[in-house]
Amino acid sequence: MTNFTSNTYTLKRKILTFTNKISRHLSKPERKFTADITYGMLASGSCLLTDVADRLHEDSKKINIVDRLSRHLEKGTPGKAAASYLQMIKKWAPDEPIIHIDDSDVVKPDGYKFESLGIVRDGSESTSTKNVYKKGYHVTEACVLTTNNHPVSIFSRIHSSSEKDYHSVNTITFDAMNQGAALFDKATFCMDRGYDDNKMFLKLDELKQDYVIRLKSNRKLLYHNKWTLATELRNRRKGKVKTNVFYKGKDHEAYLSHVKVQITASRKNIYLVFVYGITEHPMMLATNKEIKSKEDVIKVAGIYFSRWKIEEYFRCKKQMFQFENFRVRKLCAINALNFYITLCMAFLAMISMESETNVLKVSIIKTAAPIKEKVFFCYYRLAKGISGILSYAKEGVRLWFRTKRPVYRQLRLKLVV
Repeated sequence: MTNFTSNTYTLKRKILTFTNKISRHLSKPERKFTADITYGMLASGSCLLTDVADRLHEDSKKINIVDRLSRHLEKGTPGKAAASYLQMIKKWAPDEPIIHIDDSDVVKPDGYKFESLGIVRDGSESTSTKNVYKKGYHVTEACVLTTNNHPVSIFSRIHSSSEKDYHSVNTITFDAMNQGAALFDKATFCMDRGYDDNKMFLKLDELKQDYVIRLKSNRKLLYHNKWTLATELRNRRKGKVKTNVFYKGKDHEAYLSHVKVQITASRKNIYLVFVYGITEHPMMLATNKEIKSKEDVIKVAGIYFSRWKIEEYFRCKKQMFQFENFRVRKLCAINALNFYITLCMAFLAMISMESETNVLKVSIIKTAAPIKEKVFFCYYRLAKGISGILSYAKEGVRLWFRTKRPVYRQLRLKLVV
């Protein structure tokens, strides 16, 4: 039990140090709230405010604790906290970062009182032949890969077409691109087929950023001064460069080829990389990165195949923190709650960057009791281990904020003669 007590104390201190870096420019009540909500979600493995309140172990009634947390969320995401968070993430990224942008959904099929609730495609139930639509919100996320190749969010916004003054999904995507370009001078944006749009290519050219985007089958390209379907160029070639790639949880042998073309959007020279042997129809990747050798071709393919990590990032948010189980109704509060879940995910990323011999990290993994010794995405076991260690805590982190009281001078009686 002494071991568990020591681990609990160390983990609490680490969470508090982490949240203080994010909230250092906020008022004391906001700093306390940031620590409470982050600790509560990590300890409970849930974003439901009643579950968070249970893990705070306060003497107040649960309804009063939930009301206090709700009032803070209704204020929205603190701008200073978001700025501090981005500066922290910037230090974790390599010199030439890879930014993955993708869309997901939050489904609330039985919701009626949520603000601006729209209709979204349910990705968990939809298939390639049938689309299932339910009530919910769209989520646009941009994740950067850290130096140890784990995803951390730099942009996350929940939005709905039912909002007042709503423009389009592309507008939100452009905001994500602007934020990534502002945070890093030069980055490589990686996106799937849904972003094969002339507007995306023009925007990235405007921002002077590199990109790797998978093309649709109906895309036309300028090849030898003639407009040609990308599929036609794909069928003319065979992969000459052999490499191993990790795709959908398995290692595959892929064969790569490339050709120089021009995109319809800007008429600039780009490269079209073909990936054979993975899917039924070979993949077509458009990139403006310079390709001079087979190592450059392999690097472009590796950038695209690393995008499975943002899909796992979405899945981890939904499974480990019950992302779709929130009860706050205002869209502003929902986005604020999403920001604090992002902080929890960033804390997992910070733990993952620790040495494999780090005592706390070893204790977290041991508490998670994993079946596999080595995994490619460790957020699940870290979240489970942290929740297991904090289950032994008898109090939250609120008492760690000591009240500074002024030093009063001793009263003196003046003698009157």
